[in-house]
Amino acid sequence: MEYTTLGSTGMTVSRICLGCMSFGDPDWREWVLGEEEGIELVERALELGINFFDTANMYSKGESERILGKALSGHREEAVVATKGYFRMDESNPNSGGLSRKALEQELQNSLDRLGMETIDLYQIHRLDHDTPIEETLGVLDDFVRRGQVRYLGASSMWAHEFAGALHASDRLGTDRFVSMQNHYNLVYREEEREMLPLCAKEGIGVMPWSPLARGYLTRPDGAVDSTLRGRTEKRMYEHPYREGGGPEVNARVEELAEEKGVKMAQIALAWLLHKDWVDTPIVGTSSVEHLEDAVEALDIDLSESDIEWLEEPYEPVRVSGHD
Repeated sequence: MEYTTLGSTGMTVSRICLGCMSFGDPDWREWVLGEEEGIELVERALELGINFFDTANMYSKGESERILGKALSGHREEAVVATKGYFRMDESNPNSGGLSRKALEQELQNSLDRLGMETIDLYQIHRLDHDTPIEETLGVLDDFVRRGQVRYLGASSMWAHEFAGALHASDRLGTDRFVSMQNHYNLVYREEEREMLPLCAKEGIGVMPWSPLARGYLTRPDGAVDSTLRGRTEKRMYEHPYREGGGPEVNARVEELAEEKGVKMAQIALAWLLHKDWVDTPIVGTSSVEHLEDAVEALDIDLSESDIEWLEEPYEPVRVSGHD
């Protein structure tokens, strides 16, 4: 395993982060693993040297957090645990979501209780709440840090100008800054390269992309995604513009290079991200120990500059996706 510090912090994280959306309660999503399989994934991740785990309160309505906390019992000091809040947890209760003081106070405590932890290493806003002043959100997040409930603060997908505004507001108010950005970035969705990623590089923000394999689109040839349970049942599987612009040609080139190097398509897609200086650690969600092991092996794949240029060449600008 390789390690890096997250952005400009001194916190050391593995270059592969295990995304925990893939386990929790199968009633939430058909393809989600139950408790036993989820714990098995976490235990194997620890054996492989992965120390960074990302979940969210809304994954299986909190069940992912509970299982992660149980799996990490006895490993708390070595693990870096990240979770998120924003999406409504109870449709009948409007204060169970958003970034108001009331919502965040409640949902942070609920996350701590489910994880069985006194402190969360990285607490992230899952999206931006346009109905709550950023000053209110930053104030309560800063309180979390001051109380010792949270060590670092992170953000997720939003417009670059909104993130720049939040960083500026933190500086103006003297509150703790966001240290990381969890954004949508992969070989067939590179719109973040225009503004968000250069902003993160300039501000020393750690980057931990979600959907690094384009929800499975970069793991098998174009047209074969429906061969998986998630591909057949995930309602949001095709909402992103992976097949628009040059997506199919990029997919074909990933397949060709994988065959040439004797590796898997997913490993080529991950290796491409790992070669990007502004990426600290991709968030890899998997429902298979084998695929987790494949992801770790991607660290050993060397891509030349010509390989990277060839993979990127067919890409065309697409609509922005993932901010909502």
